[in-house]
Amino acid sequence: ERSIMPRAGYVALVGLPNAGKSTLLNSFMDQTLCIVTPKAQTTWKRILGIRTSDQTQAVFIDTPGLLQADNLLHESMVKESQEAIKDADIVLLTVDGNNPPNKSEKITLIENLSLSESPIEVIINKIDLASPKKISQLTEWAVSELNCTPFGVSALRGHGLEEVWSQIELALPESPFLYPEDEIGSAPVRFFAAEFIRETIFEQYSQEVPYAVYVSIEEYREGQDPVYVKANLFVEKESQKMIILGKRGRSVKKLGELSRRKIEHFIGERIYLDLWVKVLPNWRRKKRDLERLGFHLPKSDPK
Repeated sequence: ERSIMPRAGYVALVGLPNAGKSTLLNSFMDQTLCIVTPKAQTTWKRILGIRTSDQTQAVFIDTPGLLQADNLLHESMVKESQEAIKDADIVLLTVDGNNPPNKSEKITLIENLSLSESPIEVIINKIDLASPKKISQLTEWAVSELNCTPFGVSALRGHGLEEVWSQIELALPESPFLYPEDEIGSAPVRFFAAEFIRETIFEQYSQEVPYAVYVSIEEYREGQDPVYVKANLFVEKESQKMIILGKRGRSVKKLGELSRRKIEHFIGERIYLDLWVKVLPNWRRKKRDLERLGFHLPKSDPK
């Protein structure tokens, strides 16, 4: 009996902020690996989700939104996306059908896609909300500028994803699987714990505050009940620290309760979550601080 060579490779999910890339990855994976909030720019680093079927293993890379960088953190985010575009075996450009890219955003997308030598597929997301006119304009753009017929999906509702998956199965290169078949993500549990805290910060606080908080897991002690998790929340200013803490510590207590539930649901164990809020002045604009927090910066940066 002739065995069919399996297919495996990297699939980069790229697009503008808030196009629905993280929701798309969660839908492909059928579980929450990426944090999702209504606010733009919640993905700061690349996240891998691994989906394995009988003969196909797709390693999805959720990337930060492609944007005009106005600080070092943004530059790091753009670099993460560009690296994923270069490395991927397939690039899935995700566009928001309800809020299509404008002229300059389309130029940004095309410039970044030119870094790839691999097949590019266009996904028009949120088709359940978009008007037929917007969808047809986006389709026309995809065909004329990117030379591909787009897929229409609703990542939130899971509509249209099987057609995309079929195309991925066809387009991935023949290769042995890259990860064990039962693995779904490559990041350690402490990474996801930090992300769930960060997601809750985006849900609980408004304006600039969520964007100024970096969550670092200082300790993660397994093998005890409850599991002990200590997290540092780095903010840029004393005033932000006061907002995170809230009056008599009420806000940070609520943040802890909601985050704890998410982490417990994810790991299936009870946890004790210990949150510490610390000021790291202007960390988003300082190369040394960003590197210490694990961000990769463009080498050409002279600062």
